[in-house]
Amino acid sequence: MRLLLPLAVAIASASNAPNLLAGPSDSAIENANSNAKFLRCGTEHPGAAKAAKEEKRFRDLLRQVKNGKKPDRPGGGNGNGNGGGGGGGEEPPTTTVPSPGSIVIETYINVICTSGGSCPASDSQVLEQIQVLNAAFSSTPYYFQQIGGIDRYDNTSWYTAGPGSAAEAQMKSSLRRGDRGDLNIYVSNPGGGLLGWATFPSSYTSAPSNDGIVVLGASLPGGIAEPYNGGDTTVHEVGHWLGLYHTFQGGCRGGGDFVADTPAVRSPNYGCPVGTDSCRKSPDDDVFNYMDYTDDSCMFRFSSGQVERAYEQSLTYRNLDAI
Repeated sequence: MRLLLPLAVAIASASNAPNLLAGPSDSAIENANSNAKFLRCGTEHPGAAKAAKEEKRFRDLLRQVKNGKKPDRPGGGNGNGNGGGGGGGEEPPTTTVPSPGSIVIETYINVICTSGGSCPASDSQVLEQIQVLNAAFSSTPYYFQQIGGIDRYDNTSWYTAGPGSAAEAQMKSSLRRGDRGDLNIYVSNPGGGLLGWATFPSSYTSAPSNDGIVVLGASLPGGIAEPYNGGDTTVHEVGHWLGLYHTFQGGCRGGGDFVADTPAVRSPNYGCPVGTDSCRKSPDDDVFNYMDYTDDSCMFRFSSGQVERAYEQSLTYRNLDAI
């Protein structure tokens, strides 16, 4: 389905872009493909102090959920830390992760084209992207079920909208469907060197219309954003949407990504630098992890701790559980 929509009010400016994007280190650049130096994730992450505060709040809410109580205000920050930190106080009961594929997430596809009808991805690319997404999450509880067809919207301002822009807000408020547990994917051409960005589960209550992920059409399978054209940008951003941080969140100190079995990582890795150990007191960087910045051909896994973390986050903030 294609709709011609009115021009959005504004396009993203540099001042509107998140200021917490992780930049490449010199050593990472040495391992990078030329295209990898500037294509980054635009998901806004909190600083260490805010992440620790939100982690404590999250652990409190999770405990309430597991004890069968209605959480008081299940929302509020712009992302919960995902890394190995504790929240203080009594820990929630032990988590039992549901079986693979037992949580079905209704998924809506919104392809944003120019006002002249030039689109960032074909139907076949979108369909293959859903297959890549489900393959990446096949060992997790999540299965992504596309709802309806592939909807296309002709609007040049939305086509180039960046994170935090008025155009993004208008696009999402006009198009988003479903509730807190439903995934909206916006396929566009944002520019600015961004492969995509996402919202965290904890952000839903305060900004439900903003919920979802935005991905560069050229990053879908068969796109031209080599070496990021295997579909793993969508996997990475869905990881954020389920509550995961980058593996390099917090660098070598502090709570990191609040996942105990992901080694601390000083800064984003690029290319596929196997054997890199950026934090001396930690095991080698997991350059194969979907939540780093390595090439699509390099990343292929989530850790067990990340799967548990995603389930706890999505249970608490998105009310997602096994059917």
